[in-house]
Parts: sequence; C-alpha cells; structure tokens
Amino acid sequence: MTTTVKSPVTRDEDLALSRFLGECAGDPLKFVRRAYRWGKGELAGAEGPRRWQAEVLGEIGAQLRAPRPAHASARLPIRIAVASGHGIGKSALVAWLAQWGLATMGESRVVVTANTGAQLATKTWPEMAKWYNRLICRHWFRLGAASLYSRAPDLRDTWRVDKLTWSERNSEAFAGLHNAGKRIVVLYDEASTIADRIWEVTEGALTDADTEIVWVAFGNPTRNTGRFRECFGRHRHLWTGRQIDSRTVEGANRTLAAQWVETWGEDSDFVRVRVRGAFPRSGSLQFIASDVVDDAMGRDLPQAPGYTQAQPLVLGVDVARFGDDCTVIQPRRGLDARSLPALSFRGLDTMQVAARVMEAVQTWRASAVFVDEGGVGAGVVDRLRQLRCPGLEGVNFAGRAASETARYANKRAEMWGSMRDWLRSGAIADTAELKADLTGVEYGYNIRDEIQLEAKDDMKARGLASPDLGDALALTFAWPVGHLVEARREEPAYYAGHGGNNGKPHMMPDNWQPYGNDGDDY
Repeated sequence: MTTTVKSPVTRDEDLALSRFLGECAGDPLKFVRRAYRWGKGELAGAEGPRRWQAEVLGEIGAQLRAPRPAHASARLPIRIAVASGHGIGKSALVAWLAQWGLATMGESRVVVTANTGAQLATKTWPEMAKWYNRLICRHWFRLGAASLYSRAPDLRDTWRVDKLTWSERNSEAFAGLHNAGKRIVVLYDEASTIADRIWEVTEGALTDADTEIVWVAFGNPTRNTGRFRECFGRHRHLWTGRQIDSRTVEGANRTLAAQWVETWGEDSDFVRVRVRGAFPRSGSLQFIASDVVDDAMGRDLPQAPGYTQAQPLVLGVDVARFGDDCTVIQPRRGLDARSLPALSFRGLDTMQVAARVMEAVQTWRASAVFVDEGGVGAGVVDRLRQLRCPGLEGVNFAGRAASETARYANKRAEMWGSMRDWLRSGAIADTAELKADLTGVEYGYNIRDEIQLEAKDDMKARGLASPDLGDALALTFAWPVGHLVEARREEPAYYAGHGGNNGKPHMMPDNWQPYGNDGDDY
C-alpha cells in the first residue's frame, strides 16, 4: 500500500523548489531548517532541530564541503557515530538525513536499518512517515511500507530510500550498496546491537569511486565490544564520534533521568548507557556476567555429608518451538547441575517429548518437574498430567513473578534472577553452548521499572541462538521445591505411581535439609 499525493505547486514553484534543494546538497542543516514547516500545524512551537541534532547536521555539511586533497583519487566516506542516552531524538534525525539524502540529489541510494525488525517497524519507519508528511517536496516521492521512492517511473528503482532488515546469514542486501558517481547514505538506528558481520559487509560495499558516501550510526552504547564501540576506540581515526548525555538535551525527560541516577547511581552501567551515552564497564547489559559463569563451570562439586542422597532432584524442561531450537531436559540437585547431563532433542512432537521426560523422571527418580507450558509446551504438560508425572508443574514464562523483594516483570525474569544468584555457589557443565546461553541474554526495565529479559526473537535477530539450555536450567528455579511439596502433600494423585521411600515423596526424604544458597531450599 502506498501514499499518493497530487502536486500542490505550479511548474515554476517546482523549479524554484528544485533550485533550493540543489543548494542544500552540501548542507543538510539548511535542508532541515527549511524543508519542514517549522512553527506551523503539528510543528507549532518548534523552531527547528535540537542543538545536538544541528551540530551533527552541521558536521556532515562541513565534511561534504571540505576541499579534497589534490592527490586523492576518490572521496573517502563520511562516517559519523553518535552514542547517547535515551529520548534525545535519534530517530527523527535518521528520518531527516534519509530525506535530505533523497531530496537534494537525483538518483541517490539511501538505506536505513536498525538493531531489530521491530525497531524498524515500530519506531524508525513511523518517524520516517511522520516527517515525510511534513516535507515540502513530498509530492516528488511515494511512501510505501518499506521504501520511499521517486514518482518518476523510470527513476523509482534508482532514486529511493529502503528500509532493510538484516541477518548475518543473509547480508546480500548490504553487499549491493553501489551507486557509482552519485550518492549513498547508510543510516544505522540503535547501532550497538547490529551484528559485526553487517558492519563488515557495509564497509566492503562502500567502495565506489568518486561517490559521495555518508554513513551515520546512532545508538545507546549498550556494549563495550563490537563495531559500534570500535567507532570510539580503535577505529576512531575513521569516525567522527559524539557521546551525548540526555540530560543536556532540550526536550528530553530529565526527571526520569534524575530518577534513574538516584536509583542506580551516577556511575552505574545502567546510567552510563541510558543517560550519559557512555559505554558500560561490563561486556554489555548482560544479565549474567561472564566471570560468574566461568566460576560456576570451574567450581568443584559440593562435598557435604550425605549431599547427593539428601537433595531433591529437579528437572527443568524447555520445550522447542521452532525448527532450529532444541527441547532440553536439565537435571539439578541442590548446587549440582553438572553430574547428570542435560538431554537435548530436536524434531520431537509433544507426545515424544512427554515420553522422554517420563523416562528421565523414572531413571533419575526426579522429585519435581518444571515444564515451560507456553506454546507447544502446553501439550507436553497435558500429556504428563495424563501419565501422572510426579512433581509436575507447568510454568508460564510470561506469568506473574512471585518474588516480593525483587522487581521482576514476569516469571522468566524471576527464574533467571534466582539462577544468577545460585551460580555464585553452584556447579554447571563446562560447555560453550551453555556459556553462550547464560551470558547472551541482555536485560532492561519496563515502564514499571521492573527487570525484563531480552526476548528470544530479539536474541535471534542479533545472530544468537535461542537460549534453550539456559532456560531449562532456569526452570529448575521456578519454585522452592520444599515449599512446593508442603503445599501438595495432601494430594494423593500427586504421589500415585511414585513409589518407594515408605510411601513418602522422594522430593522430601526424612533427612532432607535445605542446602546452600544461604539456606534457600531451591
């Protein structure tokens, strides 16, 4: 579906407009100040771009107009990187630069991408549409769901802005950014989490001789590794970098920024990234730090008298949803999640998964079984109930957190929080896959200031696998096992088929005592 606009101007007016826009080819700041109807309609009360936006636009213009060395055989790309706190107007500047690039030079190629498809669809492109509707030459172009292009039929393929999602496995769209002798503009929104591979392909594509190339990357500096970080580090000689504290920006929410500083501290990673526009000290906004995982992988197994007999065995079951994902059954006994191996399966239906879970329960005499009941997992839980699986509990990742002392957005975040605490004393298998799962998940805060983990789809968009092993281990912390037994001790069906131990459930043997984790009976 496209937006069509009848030309609102005469031919003479269009010629005058064309001359003016030509004058703006080397001056994006002049374009932004004159190409939108500031002070009128929806822009009533707005006089123009914010100070930091004007400075970036002015810097690009200065580099465009700078004389080239006589010995230079080709133009060097203009590279601008902006790391900032939240709410400063990055997406608006992306839209202005895209429309400047398109409107002031015929047959320009402009590409806009972001960290995720959701960011492009819900933030970046709606901002493009908003400013297109205010553009003085909008009748020259047609806006679609994924592009902004010339209305001239013979130019629509060569004079355009394209919204591109990316994948490390399919980077061809960025490899085709050639427009020899003309103009290329590449705009990254939320650049910190765009995969290094996309940066590399973009770099290799911008090699056309005598071509005006402008590459601008905006983002919150969520990671202290990767290509966005390198714009301010080892590649700073190639990039003009700016770091912007959102408290210095007119129109930004300074009250919220002050609240964050009061809550987390001026030099906390959260404030550094979300307010100050500074890179974090840790590797990223990882929910679980790498050194915590390394210590758990290298830690000796607990050596307490009667430990292996006294502790209930818990199974966490993460049920696969997609073809590349795995169903994982993770056993854990107290502080030991290493002695018994995690079981991983692909391509099983719900009946087969339930059968494998029951085999594990019977083989290991498991006391509690916590199964992810979202999506296809609901069928697994239903079948296990039919099989009278002892200690079975379905877990809804999106359900309400039970903790009254920590603020978690949902059950999944709460379980990962419990697992993170446990890892400081527990022991886990030393595998690259488990480490990637545990350290790959990032976190943020919702509008209620509750901890919320990165969605699996967003991890995949960053080129990471679904954290199936991590979620399975986290599921073993769904509820304290001892409390669960006490709550269900009177349910005869719960113990049916779970013989032995003098008719008592295996999860609460006579000599069982809470062990480790500061007395918590997980």
